[in-house]
Amino acid sequence: MILGLESSCDETAVAIFDPARGLIGDWVHSQIALHEAYGGVVPELASREHLQHFGPLLQRALATTPATAFAKIAVTRGPGLAACLAMGLATAKSLGLVWRVPVVGINHLRAHAFSPFIGLHAADPATFETAFAELFPHLGLLVSGGNTALFSIDEQRRLRLISATMDDAAGEALDKGAKLLGLGYPGGPLVERLAKDGNPTAFAFPKAVAQRSTLEFSFSGLKTSLRYQLEKMSPAEIERRQADLCASYQAAVFEALTRKSALALERRRYRSFGLSGGVANNRTLQDGLGRVAAERGVAFHRAQPAHTGDNAGMIAFAAWVEREAGGVDKSGLALEIAPSLPLAGGPGS
Repeated sequence: MILGLESSCDETAVAIFDPARGLIGDWVHSQIALHEAYGGVVPELASREHLQHFGPLLQRALATTPATAFAKIAVTRGPGLAACLAMGLATAKSLGLVWRVPVVGINHLRAHAFSPFIGLHAADPATFETAFAELFPHLGLLVSGGNTALFSIDEQRRLRLISATMDDAAGEALDKGAKLLGLGYPGGPLVERLAKDGNPTAFAFPKAVAQRSTLEFSFSGLKTSLRYQLEKMSPAEIERRQADLCASYQAAVFEALTRKSALALERRRYRSFGLSGGVANNRTLQDGLGRVAAERGVAFHRAQPAHTGDNAGMIAFAAWVEREAGGVDKSGLALEIAPSLPLAGGPGS
């Protein structure tokens, strides 16, 4: 079995993955309530929370599975907040020494990239390898607070970056829009909730794309457009039309994501399309991208809600599923954190 540890930002997480059965357990301590008062994550507070909560989470995990059952420990080495990553890595190394099992470093973004396949494995672990092999080449869209990227995965499970955002990530744009609207933190889920009762065509926000013929994303201009729109409105009008503002703003973000994904699917033949990252939990986005895939006869796989945010289940799963591609490229006491680790740039990078 594999023990997974995640502490890249403001979630402390522990998980146990068994290749023969799937995820045995997935435990997460969220810090949203702690950071809400500051409107964002405070690294010093986040790292302190990791130190406090790794112990209790590990106790819960070990109550289900003895330490002697683990063949390896998988821990996020990057990207993320340095102080937070260090807490997870120190915990993993300590356990590795005590239990005498290897510690492998996992790229958090690559774990997101493979997270849509966790459900496929859970459905039937015995036939997973056969079903998995039929999904390549695969196109993936990673959408989170810090990253927006299109990437491909080939038959050898090698990941190649196709395009990314030139400025703000989609999740960041949603959070900043929520802040301008006075909605609080985290903003994305609040925008989604209000958008359900709004008109997505009420306001003509720019469709948040770079050049129409390229696959790159750009969202910084969208936030500026919202600010200019709000400056034209009275506080009472903003409050009265808050749902329409949220629906129109969200629609502009999501149209960029669906348009670029459709363009990528048209430029090359893929057998599957995946959606991952924190924003992947948005039903409107799921429905839109699902239609894009269906119209092109491509299988659509999205990360399950439990694996869209920061979690250790995807870390443990990545340590297993990327094994042949060399995705766990460092292990043991020499392992170091990599706060700026890119999505792609070589196996395990």
